[in-house]
Amino acid sequence: MKKTAPILILLFCINSITAQNNIEKLLISGINDAKTFATSYITPGAESLMYSMNSGWYSTAKVHKPLGFDISLVASGHFVNNSDQSFDLNINDFENIRFEDGSQSKSVATIFGENRPHVSVIARVEENGLSQDIEILLPNGVSSNSVDVLPAAFLQAELGLLKSTEIKVRYFPKTNIEDVETEMIGFAVQHELTSWLPLGRAIPVDISGLVAFTQLDSQFDFSGDVALRGENQRLDLNAETWLFEVIASTKLPIINFYGGLGYVTGNSDLDLKGTYIIESTIFTQERVLTDPFTVNNDISGLRATLGAKLKLGFFGLNADYTFQEYETISLGIHFGFR
Repeated sequence: MKKTAPILILLFCINSITAQNNIEKLLISGINDAKTFATSYITPGAESLMYSMNSGWYSTAKVHKPLGFDISLVASGHFVNNSDQSFDLNINDFENIRFEDGSQSKSVATIFGENRPHVSVIARVEENGLSQDIEILLPNGVSSNSVDVLPAAFLQAELGLLKSTEIKVRYFPKTNIEDVETEMIGFAVQHELTSWLPLGRAIPVDISGLVAFTQLDSQFDFSGDVALRGENQRLDLNAETWLFEVIASTKLPIINFYGGLGYVTGNSDLDLKGTYIIESTIFTQERVLTDPFTVNNDISGLRATLGAKLKLGFFGLNADYTFQEYETISLGIHFGFR
């Protein structure tokens, strides 16, 4: 069964659930093991976030005339498949952990899933010929947590400039809610191609091209709320995406239909920052880890969008659905003049 997740709810989940479930406790088994687990656990969330960041950039192929403008409120959410809710944890991929029952591998939750029943691993720490086994409860994801919701909408403005060209800006202002600080900004240029055709006005559709860039930055300070002592403990997330799309739309007076075919690419870095103190009864002194690891993710792929727009004077409504690796639905409310 598919689930929906608005873009900024997802962002909150990547930050807060990662910390609240003590994912950093896996540092006990070593930085390599913690990073290996975090990569599999977080990747579906990071990838779907980047795909969602590109939704809602347009609702028509017709661009504004010079100085024509549009102010929009755009909201989006994406669908999560069952396959994105779990991953296969194989102990051969790790250095210092094992399952207590001797299993070679188990299906465990990603950031979108839930472990039913709970799943634990045994981490072994060693020093001077001595060893200690420490049980670590693996984290759940969205399915098992009550998540406070950040707004899933952002403002977008469009302005006509030169002939057949408009610029777009989208913005989610820097906001701090429950120690999650988030800011998103994006820029796009859309150019109407049919205006250059000799019989462009006779064609029943408008055709244009769009190039868009979106950047999202987030920081979650969870010092004092985690299993390991330390200082300045936080998650830093940076995601950047590019979208290249060809758009077509009808020329009807009130209700119009539009579609697009495009290519999206992007990358993200999720950094675990701060100091983390690893303690054990066999250690002669505490082990201190600083800025332990970064999880990198990249996306690229084709996408197709279908949508409809209702236009009543200076007011408009639109809805569309995007077919891509993480399918997305987008809704928009528009005010402006063309």
